[in-house]
Amino acid sequence: MSKNLFLNQNFLENLRRRQRATKFVNILVLSASSVAFIAIMVIVSSLIIESSLFFREVSITEFLTGTEWTVLFSVKKFGVLPLLTATALTSAIALVIAIPAGLATAIYLSEYARPAIRGPVKNIVELLAGIPTVVYGYFALYFISPKILMPLIQGTGVFSALAVGLMIGVLIIPIVASLSEDALYSVPEDFRLAAYSLGARKIDVVFRVVVPAALSGILASIILAFTRAMGETMIAAIAGGFRPFYSFDPRESMQTMTSFIAQVATGDAPHGTIEYQSIFAVGILLFIITMVFNLVALAIVRRWQIRY
Repeated sequence: MSKNLFLNQNFLENLRRRQRATKFVNILVLSASSVAFIAIMVIVSSLIIESSLFFREVSITEFLTGTEWTVLFSVKKFGVLPLLTATALTSAIALVIAIPAGLATAIYLSEYARPAIRGPVKNIVELLAGIPTVVYGYFALYFISPKILMPLIQGTGVFSALAVGLMIGVLIIPIVASLSEDALYSVPEDFRLAAYSLGARKIDVVFRVVVPAALSGILASIILAFTRAMGETMIAAIAGGFRPFYSFDPRESMQTMTSFIAQVATGDAPHGTIEYQSIFAVGILLFIITMVFNLVALAIVRRWQIRY
C-alpha cells in the first residue's frame, strides 16, 4: 500500500513538473511571437503618424498621380510615380533574371543532381545571398555598367535601372532556387513512380507532375523574391543614382523608393520637415504594395493547394 502511494506521489510530482515546463515553454513562445507583432505595430504606427502629417500638406491625388518628384529641390513637387516606376522596373528586370535561373537551378538540384553534387551546388547558390548588397552595388557600378552594358547597349549610362535590375536579379536567385527546390523535393515519390509506371519520360514527369504539384511553393518563392527586390536599397542607391526621373527606359538613371528613403534618412532633410515626412509617405506606400502582393500570393497558394 505504501509502495503504491509512493509511486502515485512520484507520478503526480512528475506530472506537475511537466505541466510547469509546458507552461514555461508556452509563455516563452508567446513572448517571442509577441515581439514580432509589437515590432510590426510600432513600424506601422510610426508610418501612419508621420505620413498623416505629410498628407495634411500634400493631397493624395497629387502624390499618387504626379510625375515629378522634387522634394529636395527649392520648387517642391510630390508626385511619387517616378519612384514607383523605378521600383517596379528594377524589380521586373530582377524577376526576368531570377525566375528562369532560380527555377532551372531548383529543378536540376531536385530532379537531376546526384547527392554528391546536390549539396555543394546548393551551398554555392545560397552563398550568393550572403554577399553584402553593397558589394553587388559597386560591382554593378564599376563593372556591369561600364564593361558590359555601355558597350553593348547604346545610350546606357553609368547609373541605370538596367544595372540595378540585373544585380538585384542575381541577389534574389537563391530565394527562388532554394524555396522552389525545397517545394520540388517535398513532392511525394509516389507521384513520380506513378508517372513512370505509365511510361512517362523523365522530362514529362518533371514538368507535368512534379512542377505542378509544387507550384504553390514555387509561386510563393517568386512573390517573396519580388518583394525582396522591391525592398532592396544599397544596390539601387549605388548603381541607380539619386535622380527621380519618370521613365520606362531601363537605360536611364532612376531613383527607387528605397534609395530615396536612404538618401533622406542619412541627413538630407531635418527632422519634422515636409522632406523628412515624405519618406514615411513613400514607406507606407511601399508597405501597402508589398502587403497586397503577399495577400495575393497567399490566395494563389491556397488555390493551387486545393487544386493539387
